[in-house]
Amino acid sequence: MKVAVIGTGLMGGPIAANLARAGHATTIWNRSRDKAEALTPYGCVVADSPAKAVAHAEVVVSMLDSAAATDAVFFDGDAIRALQPKSVLVVMSSLSPSQSREHAVRCKALGLGYVDAPVSGGPEGARNGTLAIMAGGSPEDFAVVAPMLACLGRATLVGGVGCGQLAKLANQAIVADTITAVAEALMLAERGGADPAKICEALKGGFADSKILQMHGQRMISRDFAKRGSVKNQLKDLENIIAEAESCGLTLPVTARVRELYRRLLADGHEGLDHSAAWVELERLNPPGGGKP
Repeated sequence: MKVAVIGTGLMGGPIAANLARAGHATTIWNRSRDKAEALTPYGCVVADSPAKAVAHAEVVVSMLDSAAATDAVFFDGDAIRALQPKSVLVVMSSLSPSQSREHAVRCKALGLGYVDAPVSGGPEGARNGTLAIMAGGSPEDFAVVAPMLACLGRATLVGGVGCGQLAKLANQAIVADTITAVAEALMLAERGGADPAKICEALKGGFADSKILQMHGQRMISRDFAKRGSVKNQLKDLENIIAEAESCGLTLPVTARVRELYRRLLADGHEGLDHSAAWVELERLNPPGGGKP
């Protein structure tokens, strides 16, 4: 297929590389051109503008970092009008369900298809082509893009437009709440005199075991908070979760408390740390030797 990828950062870069390796004619654009140029050895072609990148594409993948960036590039600029009729815009960034629905309406008015397809799996999943892809859209639009998505991981159509983003919010609620629970459990073990690494080992295969316990737990034990999934993006997702819950008349007390933890991390200047830095906030609340933070 003729594919365009807009946004070639930590996630979009490996996505574009995998598409090109799979034989798709892949044109790319990124605000920082050097990140796009680094993908030319994989067969990607760098365009000078978003509009030029999408002009001949059957499918356009957007992996920009926010709804504001998506609006600025596609709807405030001329990129959306450069798409060919009946081509499909696949937004793989994490937006709110309402934003996805608004984008879909604007695409439909121009004769374009739209699929919201946020992902889970992080940069490693993007590199390995093992992403969990949660798609929302019509069966017809999904059928068009499914062969392309198969190069990137396992794609599941979970409902109409916006439902992919709802699935991602559910994913992020589980991730954020579990990271915080893991941090609390390992700090309890450490302060009580146990070896947190041995705790992770002892829990393998039990009901409490998870990728988050083993992966993020090790980051906490090693104090390795180099950014993979960032505090800033985790908070963005948590804000969207609470906003969506409120629109449905729901109260989510655990997730609301976790949101406050990440708000404090951001306020303390930790926005660029990995989201496993929930541990850092727990250390602030529980300074060594006891006493109030």
